[in-house]
Amino acid sequence: MNIFITIVAFLATIGLLVAVHEFGHFWVARKLGVKVQRFSIGFGKRIWTFNGKDEDKVEYALSLIPLGGYVKMLDEREGDVDPSERHRAFNVQPVWKRFLIVLAGPAFNFIFAIAAFATTYLVGIDSVRPYLDTPIPNTPAAVSGFQAGDRVLKVNTTEVSSVNELRLTLLNSYLSDRNVLIEVEQAGGGNASRNLDLSNVSLLEDEGDYFGKVGFNVEVPANIPVITQVMPDSAAQAAGIQEDDHIQFLNGDPITSARDFSVFISENAGKEVTLGVQRGTESFDLTVTPKPSERNGKTVGLIGVGLAYKYTDAGKDKLLYTRYASFTEAITKGAVETWNMSLMTLRVMGRLITGEASIKNISGPITIANYAGKSALVGFSVFMSFLAIVSLSLGVLNLLPVPMLDGGHLFYYLIEIVKGSPVSEKFEEAGMRVGMAMVGVLMVLAIYNDITRLVS
Repeated sequence: MNIFITIVAFLATIGLLVAVHEFGHFWVARKLGVKVQRFSIGFGKRIWTFNGKDEDKVEYALSLIPLGGYVKMLDEREGDVDPSERHRAFNVQPVWKRFLIVLAGPAFNFIFAIAAFATTYLVGIDSVRPYLDTPIPNTPAAVSGFQAGDRVLKVNTTEVSSVNELRLTLLNSYLSDRNVLIEVEQAGGGNASRNLDLSNVSLLEDEGDYFGKVGFNVEVPANIPVITQVMPDSAAQAAGIQEDDHIQFLNGDPITSARDFSVFISENAGKEVTLGVQRGTESFDLTVTPKPSERNGKTVGLIGVGLAYKYTDAGKDKLLYTRYASFTEAITKGAVETWNMSLMTLRVMGRLITGEASIKNISGPITIANYAGKSALVGFSVFMSFLAIVSLSLGVLNLLPVPMLDGGHLFYYLIEIVKGSPVSEKFEEAGMRVGMAMVGVLMVLAIYNDITRLVS
């Protein structure tokens, strides 16, 4: 069932966001008088088509390869054009029209991201208030004097109301300035400002949790792990663990969080341990021996389960809330989030180019599918946030001045505006080959990273 949901969520994500992008090109082209011949979701062989009923009889299609799409416009460079329709060909339009048509694709991705983020505020999204726990020793957070019970109020000048906002704002601040000023409300009362010096920390040198590198632990409500999946031929299956089992004790000691369970299993590779399990109305013990596995040069224990968690009553009122906003506030917040995350995406790309960020952070379709499935399982608002992030990422990526992408075409049009004539076909063809090579290498790298994550 989880695999089915993942596949459906991935196809829905790609199909919807490609449709949004291509509809931008399609809608602006038609508004500016350019004839559209085909609107396709996907590439390659067309597996389903129908024609519109207007005078242009636009062909709408679903094509075999779902990773993209295209809008085919009347164009003298791609075939003969009836002289009576030449004025509607894309290639004869003034440069400002061509510029707007190409720009419309990424622009619609940004508009969709704003709408998706705004929707999460309107329908509400479950959030955790940013209370800190004891920081990890010998980390920037510990050196800066953060203490258990601190509630983060601001990161630099940006107000923070949830753990998710704290994570994103902290990373964005780190990418622009290694010295981050954080205002907290102290457990004993009163506010304090603490300078978090990250000048000697590289948060993106690998794909590990950058929050942990800073040294932050966040306070979470007491919770217990719930088994969502048992892998075939795993230690968990051999022990008799089943889906929907609630794990309540570890070697007789009560669990306070699902993280306790993960750490406990990891630290007991090859050792028989006892799990206190609740299954429906029954409670009993099961013994399991975590299988040793090598991870980043360390031996860890694995039992082969998927996990969720269920909150207990302790701490829920203090830490958990549902984030809402009015319509106007939601649109404003959606626009601000889209802007901030777009800047963060560009900054991370810049760090990749300079080598400050590891190429392991590049993700491809398999990782997108994984997160699509997970976010869909969590709930509507989380899935909408995921769609917004992917949509704005597509917008940013397509605006890069790389031949083959929309940004490459826009770059050619800027050259045309400056020199007063289009770039030569030879120059454009050479650029297209370079662009295809760059995109091809990036896709291979992304898929390689995806596969590495799966098998590690």
